[in-house]
Amino acid sequence: MPKLKTNRAAAKRFRTTGSGKIRRRKAFKNHLLQPKTTKRKRTLSKLTIVNERDEDNVRQMLPYLK
Repeated sequence: MPKLKTNRAAAKRFRTTGSGKIRRRKAFKNHLLQPKTTKRKRTLSKLTIVNERDEDNVRQMLPYLK
């Protein structure tokens, strides 16, 4: 069976936790930050877990993700 290609765009955006869950960055933290509150920006800076409905799609793009 041939080697599978990793989606390079996805590889830059996702990481795994020790238990095997996939982590991602939150949206809306790139620009137009002035009207957003400090609390909101601080919360957006933290990583979050990928939703279980999207996890299969991410794993398909990253076949060698542990």
